[in-house]
Amino acid sequence: MTAALPYWRLSGFYFFYFALLGTWVPYWSLYLKSLGFSSEEIGILTSLVMLTKILAPSLWGWLADSFGYRSRIIRVGAFMAMLAFTGAFLRSDFWWLAGVIISYSFFWNAVLAQFDVLTLSHLAGRYGRYSLIRVWGSIGFIVAVIGIGWWLDNHPIGQLLYLITILLSGIWLASLLVVEKPGGLRQDAERQSLKGILRQPAVIAFFSVSFFLQLSHGPYYTFFSIYLEAQDYSRSLIGGLWSLGVIAEVLLFLFMHRLLARYSLRGIVLWSLGLSALRWLLIAYFVEHAAVLVLAQCLHAASFGSFHAAGIEVIRHWFTGHHGQGMAMYSGLSFGLGGASGALLSGWGWDISAQQCFVAAAAAAIIAYIVAWFWFDVKAEPEAALE
Repeated sequence: MTAALPYWRLSGFYFFYFALLGTWVPYWSLYLKSLGFSSEEIGILTSLVMLTKILAPSLWGWLADSFGYRSRIIRVGAFMAMLAFTGAFLRSDFWWLAGVIISYSFFWNAVLAQFDVLTLSHLAGRYGRYSLIRVWGSIGFIVAVIGIGWWLDNHPIGQLLYLITILLSGIWLASLLVVEKPGGLRQDAERQSLKGILRQPAVIAFFSVSFFLQLSHGPYYTFFSIYLEAQDYSRSLIGGLWSLGVIAEVLLFLFMHRLLARYSLRGIVLWSLGLSALRWLLIAYFVEHAAVLVLAQCLHAASFGSFHAAGIEVIRHWFTGHHGQGMAMYSGLSFGLGGASGALLSGWGWDISAQQCFVAAAAAAIIAYIVAWFWFDVKAEPEAALE
């Protein structure tokens, strides 16, 4: 890292953003359960965050790529997300919370994809080093999931609303400290047709794979805490298991740039998908065995970490001149449409069989593997992966 790189300012944003995720994902469903919502209602309310990710990142990505002002978009999105979430303090009925979640997440989901582009603008020539900055997001997730788990073991779960608001404030404040570096990414001189990019079979395959992989995470992100609580795991231990997965992700990110230099993106994607299917099967059949859950959580390094790092490289490589829109499509079709579909399907199926929901998740990961095997490839590796 050079002195010109605003490493800690970039890292600070990721820290707060994913600390919020580490607060939301494990404990929001427990908060909704405490309000008396059914499994189907919890699935719907959880999916709304992901549904807004289908449209919001693409809208803000188009604005940023077309008119600039990427830094301003990030700041406005972070502030409006913080403001919108305060509505959760006023009422807690289903439709009111649905409106709050849609409003807050529409702006919150505008932030990350554009901040990834901003980060890459500061990494010209060293894009494989993205993971060394992004790792602080994983550390933020770990700090939050452990700390919030301990806090909620000793305080009412209603205090989750205050903790989320504090972290949203941190995201906004961090967004004020860094701006996009002009000319940091290849722009109009090498600009390609967006339609031409999207017509490539390998691009279609990549987005399809991303969709099915995130769909497979539906039962995990929506019901994993409830699944463990039903097996008499304490909230502190639940938080520990969540954090273990992200610790594995942190360790992976520390040397991910070396894996990108040594192995093809196709190979990394295939290994990520295969290990994801194994992870869901272990959770499905061995939830009562803590030692097996430890192994399953370590596989988070594959089901999210290695795939996401490879995905960032794929988008940077293919979407010349359209990085904001490319990142937004990746976010919207995978974490948005895929994640929302997984949350809704798991919400409908959870009361029928929690175990079979995770088996279905493994099936979705296998479908993603098959699609990647036959149709996904990157003919020319990104130059940064070779550093």
